[in-house]
Amino acid sequence: MTPASPALPAFAHGLCDDAAVFPPGLAPLPDAVSRHRGHRSAAYRDLVGPLVLAAPALDELGPLLRPDDELALAVTAPAGPDQLAGAVEAAAALPVRIVATEIAVPGDVGEFFAELDALDLPDATIHVEVPRDERRPAVLAGLAERGLRAKFRTGGVRAELHPREAELAAAVVAAVRADIAFKATAGLHHAIRNTDPETGFEQHGFLNLLLATDAALQGSDESVVAGLLARRDG
Repeated sequence: MTPASPALPAFAHGLCDDAAVFPPGLAPLPDAVSRHRGHRSAAYRDLVGPLVLAAPALDELGPLLRPDDELALAVTAPAGPDQLAGAVEAAAALPVRIVATEIAVPGDVGEFFAELDALDLPDATIHVEVPRDERRPAVLAGLAERGLRAKFRTGGVRAELHPREAELAAAVVAAVRADIAFKATAGLHHAIRNTDPETGFEQHGFLNLLLATDAALQGSDESVVAGLLARRDG
């Protein structure tokens, strides 16, 4: 095994989940599993979080695994809580651990939380994808009540999937004030806010987001947080 890098600060442990099978990489599952093994044995391994797979992918995972793998997985459920039941069953027969889930809210917030409350995921950190619409306050309230985590999308394969600075700042400040931990997915491919030269999309920087979240934790308002998200000077 490659020697570990110098001790990381607490925030950086598992900072980057391995979402190789999702855009823009779209790696075939066999390649993603093989590369994930490499990441987990590299000098930067402490930075690497779980391998992220959509729930249906677990049906194809078995032949790609070794008995000693014990891969840590984050399983996404874009269709809602019911989609996770099959993934949990499939994982039980494999040398994997579901350590996190990312669950979308496909419809009514009340119905969603009723289904989620009935789900048995005792060992997994549950992230709920917060909708970018009028349901956001109700979803955040439900997460705060249950001590669950949020997931914010910060990009995607279309321009409209990238929230503007003010929208993301409002979401970050709302989560911080409700004492809700969150993860951010999609679009964070560079440290600093930038314009993608190929697509023209405005992309958030992961360093911007870390600094903006820290500012929110220190009590800054949405305008200050938005200003940090907008900075482009490395």
